[in-house]
Amino acid sequence: MTGKKDRSDARLNVARYQGEKRSPPTDAPEPEENTAGQSMMEARAQYVEMAIQQAIRRGEFDNLPGAGKPLPNLQNAYDPDWWIRQKIESEKITGLGPPALTLRTEHAALDARLDAATSEAMVREILEDFNRRVVSARRQLQGGPPVVTPTRDIAAEVSRWRERRAARSREREQQKEREVTALDALSWRERRRARRAR
Repeated sequence: MTGKKDRSDARLNVARYQGEKRSPPTDAPEPEENTAGQSMMEARAQYVEMAIQQAIRRGEFDNLPGAGKPLPNLQNAYDPDWWIRQKIESEKITGLGPPALTLRTEHAALDARLDAATSEAMVREILEDFNRRVVSARRQLQGGPPVVTPTRDIAAEVSRWRERRAARSREREQQKEREVTALDALSWRERRRARRAR
């Protein structure tokens, strides 16, 4: 071959074209589905499906948290506010809900909150605020569960706070004495290692 086109090929192609044009179509294959008239929703769904399949092939859905585990809360009845409850639990949000429930939870944790207070004035302020909110919740007639949380006696709670504080102080002193006794029993090298380890 010299690189020139063979004339017989061109003539043969023209003859085939004209013959196909003149002859009636016999068992012509059905044209492929035209996607030009496809609705926008179908096109979008097809695009999303392709993107998901490509992500699966790339392995982007491998090792996701919760893979192979059952879905939580499937045994519970349908709750229209399930997403709110889930957000409250995951974020550990407090103070939401009817006053009766929030006051009950606060009442249960009030001693720990009082123990964190540094002065008697702070303890009295916390107790006065708590008692005021309990009385206010009892007076409201907005419905919901009844408020059964008791108020706290301020004088009795302050004396209990003093006792707990003194007990914690004695415990700290005893712990220090035990540590000093343990250090005295060690040799000077072991004491130096123990101090460096702190």
